[in-house]
Amino acid sequence: MSKKFPLQPKFPERICWGCDKYCPAHDLQCGNGSGRCQHPCEILGEDWYKHGDWGIEASEDDPSQTVEPG
Repeated sequence: MSKKFPLQPKFPERICWGCDKYCPAHDLQCGNGSGRCQHPCEILGEDWYKHGDWGIEASEDDPSQTVEPG
């Protein structure tokens, strides 16, 4: 079972979002030789989940909510 994905994490720069492990940025475990994967909010802005075809129904009242991937 995969972990829930946060829509707007408080400190996205501290985590790698490239897989379900969500490793600390200074201790990546996937071993693929790449750097840290950014959270979509770092690339597309805080309202990233409202645009595009993500299939996410987010509550305006709770932007910190998490969603099930898939």
